[in-house]
Amino acid sequence: MFFHFLYPLNLDISAFNVFKYITFRSIIAFILATLISVIWGKYFINFMRKKQFGQIIRDDGPKSHFAKAGTPTMGGCVIVGSLAAAVFFCGNFHSLPVLITIFVVTSFFGLGFLDDYLKVLKRNPKGVSAKGKLFWQVITGLLVSFVIYKFNIVDTKIYIPFFKNALVDLGWFYIPFTTLVIVSSSNAVNLTDGLDGLAIGPIITSSISLGVMAYVAGHVELASYLFIPYVENVGELMVLSFALIGAGIGFLWYNSYPAQIFMGDVGSLSLGGFLGAVAVLTKNEILFVLIGGIFVIEAVSVILQVGSYKIRKKRIFKMAPIHHHFELKGWPETKVIVRFWIISACLAVIAIATLKTR
Repeated sequence: MFFHFLYPLNLDISAFNVFKYITFRSIIAFILATLISVIWGKYFINFMRKKQFGQIIRDDGPKSHFAKAGTPTMGGCVIVGSLAAAVFFCGNFHSLPVLITIFVVTSFFGLGFLDDYLKVLKRNPKGVSAKGKLFWQVITGLLVSFVIYKFNIVDTKIYIPFFKNALVDLGWFYIPFTTLVIVSSSNAVNLTDGLDGLAIGPIITSSISLGVMAYVAGHVELASYLFIPYVENVGELMVLSFALIGAGIGFLWYNSYPAQIFMGDVGSLSLGGFLGAVAVLTKNEILFVLIGGIFVIEAVSVILQVGSYKIRKKRIFKMAPIHHHFELKGWPETKVIVRFWIISACLAVIAIATLKTR
């Protein structure tokens, strides 16, 4: 919001001209979000401890996790709050992609907050029902997808890495397709949030990739040179992505093993929605399978486990999501986390490299 007040001052003071540059505002957003997250995180943790608002551990989870019961949760409030503060200062609210992304994050934040509120404050271990969550997410996804389609914010074509031209035009089928991307992303990140720092690492690496993609897709000359679709004002999503990177790093300061606070559904659902929305708005719906590879693996492991048990009455993994499988195989929790981070970082680099292969 402050961008809209500060940038016009360049007519009198040339120094304010720097605010027109997305790269400059992205750096400022990153720094602000990091500082706010680190400072606010400390006070938020102390507040949650005083109120005894701690994590409830599932009975069917690994036995080693019972020691984490009572650890402050709902840390997503710190991440999203820091993200919001940085974007309020550096964001361009004349950009439709920015407004759409903010709407998705806000809606899923509300859903996650309600779920955590019921679990933590009301001591209801189930929280919002699975059907209730899915209904909320689908309605949000459909609303966003309809706006994108109705106002032609992006085209309805599907682009594949390594190919210069679109392979197929989905037409109005693009609405359910983008809804699927956003909802799946939100739930996949939610499934990944099971170990100290496990989810926030891939969220950060995915945000880096998507931030770069947003900048390139919003730059006419770069988009043309790299044979990727140009999307008006989508470059502004780089500011949001870098704000999330900063907020995530600040949160990781406290969420790294042994975690002083957990993200909670308020964080995983909203940040998953953020990543899905940015992937759609930058026309990287298919590439997001690579960018968010860790989230995809976690989600697929659950699908395979449930499917196998229903059909064959046998389990494929010792426990799903797959990070629990490796835990039960004897991997230390820190080893699982760091190895997943490494894979996520490699996938992020490969995703960015695909820009030069079209």
